[in-house]
Amino acid sequence: MSNEENVELTDGFHLLIDVLKDNGIDTMYGVVGIPITNLARLWQEDGQKFYSFRAEQHAGYAASIAGYIQGKPGVALTVSAPGFLNGVTALAHATTNCFPMLLLSGSSERDIVDLQQGDYEEMDQFQIAKPHCKASYRINSIRDIPIGIARAMRTALTGRPGGVYVDLPARLFGQTMPLAEANALRFTPAPIGGAAAPEADVARAAEVIKAAKKPVAVIGKGCAYARAEAEVKAFIEETGIPFLPMGMGKGTIPDNHPLSAAANRARALAGCDVCILIAARLNWLMQHGKGKTWGNELKKYVQFDVLAQEMDSNQPIAAPVVGDVKVTLPQVTAAVKGYKAPAEWCKEIFDKVAANKEKLKAKLTTYNGGEMNYQNSLNVVKEYIAANPNVNLVNEGANALDNTRMVVDVLQPRRRLDTGTWGVMGIGMGYCVAAATVTSDPVIAVEGDSAFGFSGMEIETITRYQLPVTIIVMNNGGIYKGNEADTGGQISCTRLGRVRYDLMMEALGGKGYLANNPTELKAALEEAVASKKPCLINAMIDPDAGVESGRIKSLNVVSNIGKKK
Repeated sequence: MSNEENVELTDGFHLLIDVLKDNGIDTMYGVVGIPITNLARLWQEDGQKFYSFRAEQHAGYAASIAGYIQGKPGVALTVSAPGFLNGVTALAHATTNCFPMLLLSGSSERDIVDLQQGDYEEMDQFQIAKPHCKASYRINSIRDIPIGIARAMRTALTGRPGGVYVDLPARLFGQTMPLAEANALRFTPAPIGGAAAPEADVARAAEVIKAAKKPVAVIGKGCAYARAEAEVKAFIEETGIPFLPMGMGKGTIPDNHPLSAAANRARALAGCDVCILIAARLNWLMQHGKGKTWGNELKKYVQFDVLAQEMDSNQPIAAPVVGDVKVTLPQVTAAVKGYKAPAEWCKEIFDKVAANKEKLKAKLTTYNGGEMNYQNSLNVVKEYIAANPNVNLVNEGANALDNTRMVVDVLQPRRRLDTGTWGVMGIGMGYCVAAATVTSDPVIAVEGDSAFGFSGMEIETITRYQLPVTIIVMNNGGIYKGNEADTGGQISCTRLGRVRYDLMMEALGGKGYLANNPTELKAALEEAVASKKPCLINAMIDPDAGVESGRIKSLNVVSNIGKKK
């Protein structure tokens, strides 16, 4: 466009698009509406990708896991107020899980919001977002778009990754300036290398490890995010230390590696004298390092983390190593060269690993007719992924989550995508969209029937874009169980009913399957993934197969009033 003096202009829409591209962004996930509809249209007209969802929360989950997989922020775009609030759940999820993400939201005008004069969808989004993310920024002037987006990107990526909110008042988009001046303001942020650890910290960590009689290493999802799989493997194989992967740490070293102690997790944690936390946090997922799970509380900890504040959060850390794990772990590996985990300890751990695997194998391969349980149904998924390790595995639920994590081996990093640290339900379909669009590889989602209900309408999004996603709904008809007795004249609060999710998939444009036994499930899974089309398998599970709250029943408070003594 041009003004009366033939000076070419640009506006907030176009400059924002150019700046996002400068920062390596080529994809957004979101829901269009006032005032950002034209931004999404112009984004697509420019040749970039926009995936339009049914609800902002799921677009946000897609952006969050895209950030984790690709190592740069995923971007979610929402409308103001209600749409923004929907996106904030995903923003908080990204921050808690250390996924780099930007939430871009259109907003009402500042002068009206600040006087609370009742603007359309009036809300002070900037302040509301602050407690739920690493940082909240508002861009009021077109001239600040380049520096604002660069700052948001830098914040999301550096230190511990997380979510960043960027507030975009409606008037920003209509502002104009000379194109030449705008281009002069644009820049590409310089990359920042990973930080090494001080030599004194490396020496202290090496000293603690070399003195260990019963060491164990815990591999967190931070290793996978940092693309440190080669460095982690080198450390484990140099030292011979048994390792335990966290949920999304699975695949950093293949689960079938001979030094995996996952099948003897309880003994490894309780019996170790040195626990090496490699980009893993000692939070609720690790029982805070307390209680009977951990046995002797006099054990020592070595912790690798990018954030110094994480150290001593639950237990004293004898040897903190602060920095980029991809850089710091090789430092320590070199310093412990020649050390090997004692043979007696390894024999104790791995003899039990072998015995536990045999017990589990018997459960996985046993089917005596009737409805499936979690073990014999998930064995089908286990065998398929063992033969096809490049499949992305999305997983959520209670029993569906816990049993899949235990049964299904993951052989490549960043392939297991689950609810993570915050334990959020509803991540499934958003994750599926992102995993398929970022990697171009097939996706298998193992969903509890309750968890699937949170995002089930997004299967229409999956079918609209014809993504290679196969969803398996573990249908036991309820939350935990599907056969709890009705009480108080009402249907039990845990019962959902045996819904025909396969017909729902058919109605929304995909292919549905009903599987009543492992043979039907195997045939359906092979056909569905091979089709590279959106498919859903309704896997009928025994209503009595689940347990209350999965493996975290201890967190569920139960009333003792009226209980018989």
